[in-house]
Amino acid sequence: MARISPLMVLPPLIFAAFAGLAYVGMQREDPDGLPSTRVGQEAPPVTEARLADYPGLVEGDLTEGQVTLVNFWASWCPPCRAEHPKLLELAEAGVRIVGVNIKDKPGAAESYLVDEENPFAAVAFDPQGRTAIDWGVTAPPETFILDAEGTVLYRFIGPLIGADYENRFKPELEAAQGAELAAGG
Repeated sequence: MARISPLMVLPPLIFAAFAGLAYVGMQREDPDGLPSTRVGQEAPPVTEARLADYPGLVEGDLTEGQVTLVNFWASWCPPCRAEHPKLLELAEAGVRIVGVNIKDKPGAAESYLVDEENPFAAVAFDPQGRTAIDWGVTAPPETFILDAEGTVLYRFIGPLIGADYENRFKPELEAAQGAELAAGG
């Protein structure tokens, strides 16, 4: 009787495993969304390093007693530039936004905030991207909504613009702000 080599069986097994994983991934509620392990948990710490003339973040800044947006951005990032007017609009409307500048050069980031205006209550500087890794950021821009106690309520991947902003991010922000008002914040 002919013996089957394990090398002959391995490729079909690898293919079957891949096909099974792909099938499970397509059955998720939102197959295009990347789930965040941070949603529902306390926000991880943010680096205390800051850009030269801007206030930095210190321990307790993410639990300020109000809804806070944590926006990961970079001056070299075209989608970050596209969302910047929306960040300015939100800040003008009284939304507290803190920025985490990632994988950038200090001079470029500072020039960007001077030229385009600064929407951030505080700006952390993360040149190696370590804070971004702790938060699970895949690429800038990403924005997290935190409740008054610093719990991550929502993660938004991509720029805060257009229909995606209106249909996905804005309702989550309004729900967080409504919960804050209901709690007496």
